[in-house]
Amino acid sequence: MTETSDITSRQAKLSQIVEDLLKEAKKQGASAAEAGISKDSGLSVNVRMGDVETIEHTRDQGLGISVYFGKRKGSASTSDLSPGAIRDTVKAACNIARYTNENECTGLADAELMASEIPDLDLHHPWNITAEEAIEQGIRCESAARQLDKHITNSDGASVNSHNGLQVYGNSHGFIGGYPSSRHSISCAVIGKEGDTMQRDYWYTASRIADEMESAETVGTKAGERTLARLGARKLSTREAPIIFQAEVAVGLLRSLISAIRGGALYRKASFLLDHLGEQIFPDFVRIHENPLLARGLGSAPFDGEGVATTAKDIVRDGVLQTYILDSYSARKLDMRITGNAGGVRNLAIEPGSLDLAGLCQEMGEGLLVTEMMGHGINMVTGDYSRGASGFWVSNGEIQYPVEEITIASNLKQMFEQLVTVGMDEERRGSTRTGSWLIENMTIAGD
Repeated sequence: MTETSDITSRQAKLSQIVEDLLKEAKKQGASAAEAGISKDSGLSVNVRMGDVETIEHTRDQGLGISVYFGKRKGSASTSDLSPGAIRDTVKAACNIARYTNENECTGLADAELMASEIPDLDLHHPWNITAEEAIEQGIRCESAARQLDKHITNSDGASVNSHNGLQVYGNSHGFIGGYPSSRHSISCAVIGKEGDTMQRDYWYTASRIADEMESAETVGTKAGERTLARLGARKLSTREAPIIFQAEVAVGLLRSLISAIRGGALYRKASFLLDHLGEQIFPDFVRIHENPLLARGLGSAPFDGEGVATTAKDIVRDGVLQTYILDSYSARKLDMRITGNAGGVRNLAIEPGSLDLAGLCQEMGEGLLVTEMMGHGINMVTGDYSRGASGFWVSNGEIQYPVEEITIASNLKQMFEQLVTVGMDEERRGSTRTGSWLIENMTIAGD
């Protein structure tokens, strides 16, 4: 049996289990039901200081079902896929539903929104790597970092990971769909020492396709270079200055935006962007969008967690907020139309500008380049932002020296409004893509 036909066969079996679940729910009196099932397998190898620390082969499975008795809902889950366990799981969900309070906003997403076609997004590319080969890659990765310079004195290790998954979702509208996926990664973190001070940094690569990742040696070298660059870090005096959020840190700013426009935060009135739909929240050059149908994208999916067809859309266009992020429950709570985002935003991106990171530093002139954030000092109700940071001080458009033990503070709404430009140095290793952000002014708290 070929790999493709094997996957097709396994997906058909899972689809049949989902169909049986839904039939059993109806048999037990449910007016509607939805169920999801997944099977995952993977390999994870960790090495440290040239020795193997852990080797993990994983194989997991699980299913969950939600049943509806009118406007009453009950849910249950199990990792046992035997017929008896499935019946017991459905029974447990039904028993819960019979005793819960009614909620007018609960229920399946509308039938007409279900995905009518399941496009092949080319998400499954197994990496046929053995544990021995993964160990060898991990050792090469860590060695590239440790041999880079005498100041690299210790290591947190290197990891090589490969994951394959198959998931199927269905509901009593008659929708059943599924797809396989893969994700692979190599990472490394090392420690440098200069005098009595030590610094740590890391690097990683990730892709659905193993051949598209950076080499193990490249990952190790970058981890070592980043660690060495942080040696000799200084503190800063308290001041106000422009700030560049390096691309991998700027990803967090986009995620904060999404958190503020999620339906749950909005109907709870717990967002600083409450009632901002159709309003200018960024400068007019900003376009932020999602593309869940991107081939091979790390966030791609042909349908959302409720079976609703996913579509590409602008979230911010010309700086103006175009849409909230709603599943069926939050859409009903807000009396709005569902956006196909049950389970989150998929392949979020902000349009890049024309400057690389060096160009952004030239544009800024003098200020702080932030390369790492610490803590969780974000108040999503008010937008107040205060987090520990480290990075580099920039003067005359050039990096001068590393800095540490500082706090940067502002308000997210103000930070969005003061976005000067977005770099072309896009972070592409996850489901959120962005270049570095240059913010006009923030408070830096230091000595």
